[in-house]
Amino acid sequence: MKNKIIAIGFITILFVCFTLNIVKKDKEISISERRKLAVFPTITLKNVLNGKTSEEFDKYTVDQFIFRDYFRSIKSFWSNYIFKKKDNNGLFLKDNSIYKIEYPLNEEYVKKSAEKIKNVCEKYLNEDMNIYYSIIPDKNYYLESDYLKIDVKDMQKIMSKSLPQIKYIDITNDLSIEDYYKTDLHWKQESIRNVVNTFESKMNLKDTSNINYEKHELGDFYGTYYGQLGMSLPPDKITILSDRIIENANCYNYETNKIGTIYDIKKWQTSSDKYDIFLSGAVSLITIENKFNQNGKELLLFRDSFGSSIAPLLLENYQKITLIDLRYISSSILSNYIDFNNQDVLFLYSSLVLNQNVLR
Repeated sequence: MKNKIIAIGFITILFVCFTLNIVKKDKEISISERRKLAVFPTITLKNVLNGKTSEEFDKYTVDQFIFRDYFRSIKSFWSNYIFKKKDNNGLFLKDNSIYKIEYPLNEEYVKKSAEKIKNVCEKYLNEDMNIYYSIIPDKNYYLESDYLKIDVKDMQKIMSKSLPQIKYIDITNDLSIEDYYKTDLHWKQESIRNVVNTFESKMNLKDTSNINYEKHELGDFYGTYYGQLGMSLPPDKITILSDRIIENANCYNYETNKIGTIYDIKKWQTSSDKYDIFLSGAVSLITIENKFNQNGKELLLFRDSFGSSIAPLLLENYQKITLIDLRYISSSILSNYIDFNNQDVLFLYSSLVLNQNVLR
């Protein structure tokens, strides 16, 4: 009798789940994971024969399974609190903040990243230009020593061998764990004034520490780590800094050929990644023009996503800032878009990017 009850219960659960998955409406995106979900595959004879239909259907059933986020939360809960695992798919939780294990330091990839920067310098830049580079530490860097993490000092030693002629700006002492979002890898814009001041000091720029920016809290922010971990945690808040220079700046997006603003409110309202409010997110090439500064100074900022939130705070000293993301544009075609002529140059990359060999 017991076995019959178990069998009937099991069949009932299968039937209910099967029925609910059929009748429920498919979701287009996953808010928690910040990505588009798989859709029902297009069935053709060619796709059936080559196995593409089967592969796409597997992805579809996984992405659209009923109560998917709930089951992901259960898995994370058991991994963290029951089995006491160190991490869950490379992510771990400490003091309600999510971290990703980025280890070990990949010396070959760091060398290749440094060589890419060196190639850009040799091809486009001249000795009269003020050229600098800096490494943004992953937030793991500020945890206790027993956590696996990349040591920025070791990374810089590798970089310096390929870039002996470029001035290194150390910002590790200008940041702390509180300066990063709890659910995301990025730093908070309102918390990086010390970093800006260090750049100004080392690059012989005007000190802007006396600027009283207006702070605007936009609302809840669930970062990329939140979706990957799959646990219910309090959201971060995104705060943006503004003044008349930032509010009136013109941003030209080379991908869309449109002029926009520094803070893309539409992205805040529609994008699954709210961090895209800073300069419209991942853009290969974009320029910012300061209407109130006609000193002719320009900064070439070679950057990753961290650069989107710090660039507005550097604008006070420049008439123009050009942001180049070498993850999305090849360095071989930069002269098609940029007139290299005695600009200040800053290569600003996170340790995560330099450790992955993704610069083109």
